[in-house]
Amino acid sequence: MGGQACVFYGGAEFSRDTDFAILAAAENLQRLRRALAELEAEVIAVPPLSLEHLERGHAVHFRCRHPEAVGMRVDVMAKMRGVDSFEQLWQRRTTLEAEDGTKYELLALPDLVKAKKTQRDKDWPMIRRLIEADHVACGLHPTDAQLCFWFKEARTPSLLKELATRHPELARALLPERREVLDAVLKSGQTDIEEALALEERRERLADRAYWEPLKKELEILRRVNATPPSSRGEAS
Repeated sequence: MGGQACVFYGGAEFSRDTDFAILAAAENLQRLRRALAELEAEVIAVPPLSLEHLERGHAVHFRCRHPEAVGMRVDVMAKMRGVDSFEQLWQRRTTLEAEDGTKYELLALPDLVKAKKTQRDKDWPMIRRLIEADHVACGLHPTDAQLCFWFKEARTPSLLKELATRHPELARALLPERREVLDAVLKSGQTDIEEALALEERRERLADRAYWEPLKKELEILRRVNATPPSSRGEAS
């Protein structure tokens, strides 16, 4: 669901870690623990790996110690802002199979784009590259579903303008309840489109910050508890 998925979709060339969206269930967590044990993975900081923390939306971070994966970071989440439940994500997933038969299950591209709408600077250029790569890979005969996806998520002014020129009726049909940016695409020049895209990004960043604020407070409490000597915890609480 992270950088490795972006590599598969052609939006990135390299990623230092591997992010997984997982089903938060007791039996599944046992399987995850066994896999992490094979990687000799250790939790980095807080929170610990638990259903409670996963269900609340926390990410759990690991560092691998196995000789064949030394230093590799693994992050797992079960819930993300603005993204559907795992069951729905699984139904829409993209499955890729390597030459050796290994299967890779990826978030569907629209779900990956939603997951990337964070307050992190690096995610927004990635969204742009993912849509551009999908547009190129599609060729000259996109489906209506692909066109709607590009209209709703593309962040390249020239691409949006091109789509609106070729498919003006669809662009108008998606305006304004689906995306305000399309108003600028249909009526204005590139500067107005860029300003509209910037405003859209600021709103998403603020929403992401608001979503994470209570979760960050929970993590800070966990850090303080872990830093408190056992003999002093009763007095500190």
